[in-house]
Formats: sequence, structure tokens, C-alpha cells
Amino acid sequence: MRVGLLGLGRIGAFHAATLAAHPLVDELIVADPVRTSPYGGPGDPFESDAVVIATPTGTHAELIIRACERGIPAFCEKPVAATVAETVKVLEASAGNRVQIGFQRRFDPGYVAAATALREGELGELHRVHMVTADPAPPPAEYIATSGGIFRDCHIHDFDILRWVTGREVVSVYATGANRGAAFFEEAGDVDNSAALLTLDDGTLATLQGSRYNGGGYDVRMELAGSRRTMVAGLDGRAPLHTEEHTPEEPWPDFVTRFEAAYRSEIDGFLTGGESPCTIGDALEALYVAEAADLSLRERRPVEVAEVRR
Repeated sequence: MRVGLLGLGRIGAFHAATLAAHPLVDELIVADPVRTSPYGGPGDPFESDAVVIATPTGTHAELIIRACERGIPAFCEKPVAATVAETVKVLEASAGNRVQIGFQRRFDPGYVAAATALREGELGELHRVHMVTADPAPPPAEYIATSGGIFRDCHIHDFDILRWVTGREVVSVYATGANRGAAFFEEAGDVDNSAALLTLDDGTLATLQGSRYNGGGYDVRMELAGSRRTMVAGLDGRAPLHTEEHTPEEPWPDFVTRFEAAYRSEIDGFLTGGESPCTIGDALEALYVAEAADLSLRERRPVEVAEVRR
């Protein structure tokens, strides 16, 4: 097939190499206003059999709708759009079209195994969940200024995987945060360290911790504690956790390296067709939780997710 790729930033360049090497891709058309790629040539990406969108957030909604208007299957990195209202607009405009949103943790073997174990009853009744997402170093100040905040930009991955692994919905959020690093976080109205307590629709409690300053390396984990056993996704030899009994191997340096296999798997799933494993509707649900978390942080109170739906 002929595939169009929009955007050659960090993740776009990675997707370019993945697409060029895929056995189903005969031709790759790339479009970026600044960068070029050795893996594809110029042209109109929308004159293709499918498009992969890896452009800045502000362009996602328009490009998804454009692909849907042409009847072209589209893969788009998260988020669908910067706001709930715009995401709802894209959801309505994309009805009947195949669109997959890039929440790569759904394709990571550890998270897949945890979801399978829970659904097949190996863990017993789920009692609690704990999640961690911690970057080794913060993004640039100019990125933070337009990121939407740590809960929308970073922890939306946690909210999506929590829904997917447990099969439950988040009904309330109590979030907080602190600034322990550069001043540009506070200047942008953001925090660089975060925590949240989430209640699921069956009463299960989930806790979340995050940081933009995890000096030991990139740390992403999910712990599921059930009545029979506890299982952890992301607790491998490169997890940056030191104990008296254990020193990790070379820690994961960043999210692309950590989830390299998952990124390749999600692109393969998109190209091979079938039902989208992560729809715009799924992305909207995760965004509702992120909105509730951000509101909770700002107003210092628990927030029902139903409140932001209204």
C-alpha cells in the first residue's frame, strides 16, 4: 500500500523508519515543513491508502477530519485535540471512518499480560491499582507552555491504560502537584511533580504518581493488586529502581526507547486493518479524566468526571 506520513519530529521520524520497513508498505510519502526523511519521498500524503499523523497537537483535529472526508484510514498520535469540545467535534465528524489513536501502552507486552491476567481471573478480585510515569528530564520550556499540563500531556497515557486494563471507568479524581524544578512550569500554570487518587466505577481505588525530574531514568509502571496475586507491568531489569539487594541494568533513557516494540506493534496493527484498538471515543474518555484531574489540581478539591462531561 501507499502510506502518507505527516510530521517528522521525534516520534514521526521513528514512525517513518517503521513504515518504510513494513512489508505492506510499497511507498511512503512524507510531509513536514522543515524536515526531510531518508525513508520516504515528497507528495500529497492524502493521496494514499492510509495516513499516519505525527504533527503538533494543534493540527491533529484538522488532519483527522481531512482524512475522514477523503475516506482514508488514519492513525494519529495522541491527543485528538487540545480541548474536549474539539475532540467531540472530531468524534462526530469521523463517524463511520477508521481512526486509531496512538496510546502505545496497549501494545506493550507487560500491560497486555496484566490485562489478560486480570480478565482471566488469575489475579482474583481487583483491590487496588498503582501507576507511575516519571520522565528523567523535563521537556523544553516552550513545549510546556502549550502542552496542556502534566495530566493532559503525560498522565493521559495512565488514564487510558487504566481504563483498558481494568475495563472500568474513572468516576472521580483528587489530584495535587508541586514544583520542584525549573520556574517555567509554574510560569505556565503547570506542575513538575504530580499525584492523584482515582475512584473507579466499582469502587476500586487507583493511585498515580508522576514527575518530570526522575533522575534515575525513565520509569513507567502499573501495579495491580488482586485477592489472589499482584502483578506489575514495567518492572523489568531496566526499571530505575535501586534497592540494597538489586541494582538495575542501564535504565531506560526515554519513552521512545522504552516503548520501541509497542510503537512498532501499534503501527503494524493499524496497517493490517481490523477494528481500531483505540478509538477517538477512547481518547475522549481519557481526556475527560485528565480534565477532571487538572480541575482538581487547580481548585484543590475532588472532582467527579461527570462534572467535566457537562
